[in-house]
Amino acid sequence: MSAQGPGEGLDAVVVGGGIGGLAAALAVARAGMRVLVLERAERFAEIGAGIQIAPNGLHALDRLGVGDEVRSLAVHMSELRFMDGVTGEHVTSVPLTEGYRRRFGNPYVVVHRAELHAALLAACRSDPAVELRSGCAVAGYENGPATATVRTAAGERLTARMVIGADGLHSAIRRQLVADGEPRISGITVYRAVVPMERVPEAERLLTAVTWWAGPGCHFVHYPIAGGEYLNMAASSADGATEALAGVPASQALVEREMKALGEGAQRLMALGEDWRSWVLVDRAPVPGWTDGRVTLLGDAAHPMLHYAAQGACQSIEDAVVLGDLLEGGDAELPALLTEYNARRRRRTAEIQDVSRLSIGLWHPSGEAAKKRNRALAALSPAQLHDHLAWMHGARYFADTDTAPVRDGAST
Repeated sequence: MSAQGPGEGLDAVVVGGGIGGLAAALAVARAGMRVLVLERAERFAEIGAGIQIAPNGLHALDRLGVGDEVRSLAVHMSELRFMDGVTGEHVTSVPLTEGYRRRFGNPYVVVHRAELHAALLAACRSDPAVELRSGCAVAGYENGPATATVRTAAGERLTARMVIGADGLHSAIRRQLVADGEPRISGITVYRAVVPMERVPEAERLLTAVTWWAGPGCHFVHYPIAGGEYLNMAASSADGATEALAGVPASQALVEREMKALGEGAQRLMALGEDWRSWVLVDRAPVPGWTDGRVTLLGDAAHPMLHYAAQGACQSIEDAVVLGDLLEGGDAELPALLTEYNARRRRRTAEIQDVSRLSIGLWHPSGEAAKKRNRALAALSPAQLHDHLAWMHGARYFADTDTAPVRDGAST
């Protein structure tokens, strides 16, 4: 660390010490800049359970210098399994082994969120250009001609050449910059639990797969995490919830009641759950702009999405890489570079926000609509399934020029 005092001579202040904020700090530091990360919690930590990382996310982590570590911690998936949750029929699987890995240049892996966060945090702590400060909530910002200033809740003012708001779904920076009110409530509640793998039936214990059980108005997902020591479970119910809740304890009886439409295969695994917690899913509509002068947003603060495309963390890390590349290679003034970063990321992230919401229609139909879905999925070859994922999983440079054309209905 330099001899300067905390917050002095800063190039960037990153607001938020989660996965996106730490990725942003690493990217800014690799561009030769000094960065301060502010985290409102009393310590840098990540809550939650499993997280899926597709090849595009691993490519981005490689660019930040932590890809090999994450691959070594992760469970490498062999397939994405789609089951009819009512009948127990195995509808189709997306193979994730040889052909997939050759095409997309990386495996598809799952880790515990805390493992990914710890890898990024360790990299930040080992970089002398990164300063970390916890217990520091942010209230807002001010733009100046040559600097931007963060105002903390305690009344402190921290000035740098730029401010990056990576403070998540309820971002204080977004509240001022975009001013679009509260997130929108999806009407879906997800119940999450983690089960020691020794309690799981052998047939499921041996699978290296992300498995979806789709049912009418509900679905259930599970996969191994923590090196295969635990099974991560998430059960989603379109219950019409109208209040945003996070991490609220839920009883086994409630989960069983909400998921009663699913058949024996899914029920057998859900019965293993203990200490269920519930979240009401929320997101925001895509917006064209999330940059104001020397202040910009990143990750969930910029483009929060439902988790159904399993791309939220990947998109945050992609943001960081694109921003870092511009800062490292650009000769323009910072406001222009931040505007360019916004322009390069807007279309791709908006498409994934849209796909994440539209995919509910894949998981939740009933009756003849579910049968029609099953027939359509079963008719696709492995290559065709990979084609459908290529625009997301195959990205290398993470700017809009690296993606497929916008499909009908996607936000622009």
